[in-house]
Amino acid sequence: MNQQHRGDGGGPSGRHAARLSDAGLQMPAPPAWMRWLPAAYVAVVLLLEPVTPVQWPVSFLLIALPVVAAYTLGPVGVAAVTVFAIAFEGVLAGTPCCAGRVTNDLWERHYVGAYISTALVGLLGTALAAHRQRQEAHLVRATSVAEALMHTLLPPVPHRVGHVLAASLYCPAEARTMVGGDLFDIRATREGTRALIGDVRGKGLQAVRTVVDVLGSFRQAVYDPGSLQQVAASMERRMAREAESIRDDELFVTAALIEYDPSAQQVTIINHGHIEPVVISCGEVQAVIGPPALPLGLGALDSGRPVAYTHRFADGDVLLLCTDGLIEARDPSGAFYPLLDRLRHRFAGRPAPTPADVVDFLDTDLPRHAPSLHDDVAILVLAPHGDASR
Repeated sequence: MNQQHRGDGGGPSGRHAARLSDAGLQMPAPPAWMRWLPAAYVAVVLLLEPVTPVQWPVSFLLIALPVVAAYTLGPVGVAAVTVFAIAFEGVLAGTPCCAGRVTNDLWERHYVGAYISTALVGLLGTALAAHRQRQEAHLVRATSVAEALMHTLLPPVPHRVGHVLAASLYCPAEARTMVGGDLFDIRATREGTRALIGDVRGKGLQAVRTVVDVLGSFRQAVYDPGSLQQVAASMERRMAREAESIRDDELFVTAALIEYDPSAQQVTIINHGHIEPVVISCGEVQAVIGPPALPLGLGALDSGRPVAYTHRFADGDVLLLCTDGLIEARDPSGAFYPLLDRLRHRFAGRPAPTPADVVDFLDTDLPRHAPSLHDDVAILVLAPHGDASR
């Protein structure tokens, strides 16, 4: 996956460290063809020069060489290429054995004009390379700010939270982008371990602002005494205030709220128009379907309270929460990612996986199906901890 934010413990060894972009804060290397383009350009000139008539000074094509080099080299490199281009033009013009000519045109006025033109183009190419490097440095700084924001909004999920083991994965759709409209969080509270996954309507900075509001309201309400429905109601009120402040009547967030009760060995779910959670239990994979509710922010359209439903969640079970970027990822033929089928193929009839096992599988299997993503992907996987009775 390009650009992934990940948190998990990776099993007892803790071999998986949380990471955000394997490439680090640096510009991606240019493609190989671009790096070799200046050398290929010179080779073409060498091939054309001996076979063309004397009145066709193909060496004049070297005037463009500094600009070609400016796409990949720095200012010093472009300056060196400029000196090489002028010297090479002189060799081709003044050395009959190299140029295949019987005349010496080293100081012929057209060639002198070519030397001057190459020097001027070299100055422009050097300036272009310097400007490109400044822009790259600015982009790296902006990326570092986005990375810091990402870690603040979606910090890596700990290996254990309360009475559950957890693992997560976040993959923005746009390459080199760190933030998007998907979100997740998990907190250990007196009422049990509570988790959230959601997908904000819209893109860009406005979506990030809404992500901040949703996560802030969840992190505040989740510790207050009361049921999961009261947490949902508090988040709904926060969304209503946010919609009013930005004057957006269509602001909403699809979300699933989860609460794990270790004593009852069950999870309570409130689904606000989100994708149904998936449970891997006893070698079987199934979606946990229950009464739907309107997305957060649209609660005023329904006078009733969202209905919470429960599902058994005991040792050996794994609960997968995801956003629609996962199931709507398309292969080159346009087929959606078959999440349930792929999970059954990998885990059905086998020993219970850990959350890290599920994340590892999706992290490698999804790119095989969809080399590029058209929407952000957020995944949160939970499993009961073995000592839940403590």
